[in-house]
Amino acid sequence: MSRILAFDPGFERLGVAVVEKINGKETLLYSESVRTDKSLVFSERLSILGAAAQELIHTWSPAAVALEEVYFENNAKTAMRVAEVKGMLTYIAAAHNLPVHQYTPMEVKVAITGYGKSDKAAVSAMVVRLVHIPVKKRLDDEIDAIAVGLTCLASARN
Repeated sequence: MSRILAFDPGFERLGVAVVEKINGKETLLYSESVRTDKSLVFSERLSILGAAAQELIHTWSPAAVALEEVYFENNAKTAMRVAEVKGMLTYIAAAHNLPVHQYTPMEVKVAITGYGKSDKAAVSAMVVRLVHIPVKKRLDDEIDAIAVGLTCLASARN
């Protein structure tokens, strides 16, 4: 498994990253945050995200898809919507015969920082040390997707 398409699932913003191990080094090939308009009904938002995921698969030809497991303590409605996005992404991966690897936030934190209770700032700081990221404003969702992709590459080693 060398090229990974990683997602930080969300329906307002879907974090996306393509990472690959090149000459033994983790490399970021692409990342973005796919946004959907709040004024759209959920099914339209899901369609936009699904089309983006399919386009990324066609463009980057990944060997696998990596997803972050998302846990919500407060908002059940948001959790349900994010679960629907994860289900759609899982389906699209399966439809393209791609294995899907899922990681909990704690697994990602351990893989990136070595400590399962790291905060977002610590994860972000370590991600930029692990891979070269071209300078541009990035949202947390994008950094999280990069971290998920790096976790997948690291777990493939073990």
